[in-house]
Amino acid sequence: MAPIFFAAQQVLEGLLWLNLPTARDGSISAGLTFLFLILAESFWPIYAPIAVMLVEPNQSRRRVILACVAAGLGVGTYLLWDIVNWPHGATIQDGHIVYVNVTEHGVVVALAYLAATVLPLMLSTQRTVVALGGIILVGLVVAYTLYWEAFVSVWCFFAAAASVVIVLHFERSHQSRPAVVAINN
Repeated sequence: MAPIFFAAQQVLEGLLWLNLPTARDGSISAGLTFLFLILAESFWPIYAPIAVMLVEPNQSRRRVILACVAAGLGVGTYLLWDIVNWPHGATIQDGHIVYVNVTEHGVVVALAYLAATVLPLMLSTQRTVVALGGIILVGLVVAYTLYWEAFVSVWCFFAAAASVVIVLHFERSHQSRPAVVAINN
């Protein structure tokens, strides 16, 4: 499901790219920004640790990931409250979409978000999940270092691109399963 959610998020941002330069009253842009931020800032910290916990076979790691679920529920709920209650916007600057809001999120919110979205991936015993986490972590470092002002947009793009790892994993696992032939008597 993650690649589908990432695709939906990228479609929203693509529509925002198309709408921002031509928006007259900004209502469509405001709606697209709102929906994008709900996915980027509120949905992922809740969904990611739950998804990893559900596929993790190791019980002790699942307990640690459960702490990440708690962090995700907390930060995802807080960011949802922030998105709903405070003005947010988006502009195109230097070839990137920059999301702006009136609230400053401190280091605690950033660490809770990372604990929810990246840490569970890195804690998994599943190689594909860890690879996905590594790619997303590299994307975070690149986006933070080179594109700070457009961090949300650029990191989301890296994460969406990384979801190809999930698709390839399922494709490989599908190809390695033996074919089942039904015999009718």
